Amino acid sequence: MLQKFYPSEIADSAYAIDYKSLYQQGYRGLLFDIDNTLVEHGAPANKRAIELISKLKEIGFRICLISNNQEERVSSFNKDIKVHYVYDAHKPSRKNYYKAMKLMGTKPRNTVFVGDQLFTDVYGANRAGIKSYFVKPIGPKEEIQIVLKRYLERIVLYFYRRQKRLEAN
Repeated sequence: MLQKFYPSEIADSAYAIDYKSLYQQGYRGLLFDIDNTLVEHGAPANKRAIELISKLKEIGFRICLISNNQEERVSSFNKDIKVHYVYDAHKPSRKNYYKAMKLMGTKPRNTVFVGDQLFTDVYGANRAGIKSYFVKPIGPKEEIQIVLKRYLERIVLYFYRRQKRLEAN
C-alpha cells in the first residue's frame, strides 16, 4: 500500500544527483519542483540553481519546472533560468506531469522528476509513470500543512528503507 509513495531513488539534494549518468541511461527530460528542492521556500533563483540548470542544458536535458505555486511565483523564479514551467499543477494529479512532458517533448520512459515531498511530488510522478528522485528539503521554513506531512513521510521512508535493505540482502 505504501509503495505508491516510494521514490525510485533518494538523494541528499537536487545538486547531488549524477545527471550525466541519467543522460547516458537515455533520460532526456527533467522535471523539478522549486520550493525546498532547488531553493528555500519562497526564495528567488540563486546562483547555485542557475548554474545547475545551465549545466543540465549543456548536457542536453530539456527541463521543466512543475509547481503547485501560482504563476507569479513560478514565472519570477524562472526569469533567470529560462526553462518551461507549469504552475498551479495540482500535484499529485497526473495531468500536469503529462503537460510538462509535452512541453519538453519527452515521454515517461525518458523523464525524471526531482522533488522534496512524497505525497505530492513523488506520488504524482509515480502515478504518471516517471522515475522519481526524493531529495531532502533545502530549508527548515515550511507551511504548516507540509510540516504535518513530514511526520507521515518519516513513516513511509522507514518502510521504504527497510524494503531496500531486504532487497539488498
